[in-house]
Amino acid sequence: MCLCVVSLKMAAVLLALTLAAPVLLVASGPVPDTNNGTVPLVLWHGMGDSCCNPLSMGSIKKMMEEEIPGIYVLSLMIGKNVVEDTENGFFLDVNTQVSMVCSQLAQDARLQGGYNAMGFSQGGQFLRAVAQRCPSPPMRTLISVGGHYSQTLRPCWEPGCSSRSSWR
Repeated sequence: MCLCVVSLKMAAVLLALTLAAPVLLVASGPVPDTNNGTVPLVLWHGMGDSCCNPLSMGSIKKMMEEEIPGIYVLSLMIGKNVVEDTENGFFLDVNTQVSMVCSQLAQDARLQGGYNAMGFSQGGQFLRAVAQRCPSPPMRTLISVGGHYSQTLRPCWEPGCSSRSSWR
């Protein structure tokens, strides 16, 4: 893969993250919260990552907490530790993962008024299932980064591209 394509994909992810903070603040309006009135955020990582990796999801969680003071951010761990979380992304049945998350969300008192969700790659796919199967607590907004439900820029130099750029 050309370094240019990788750079464009990284730029698209960074742009999505930059735009996500304001969307999370205004997309669904504030959910009443005894602490600060912000809408909680649930993050689900992609395959091969974990909830708490300081080079990926850990830094995204930290960035959101810095950009939106007082927000509660839950980065989902699918398992008892980071290693199990990473392995489960590859090997644990999807339905089992979704059920585990539904249970985790239902038991979290800070999410009972609703939450926004942001999924990365496979995490975006699985959060779509959570939105469909788990009505309580209610998911207000789903942001999918790098998954089937997000758009990606196809650079013109790829085969079959007839214009300067196209969205698919």
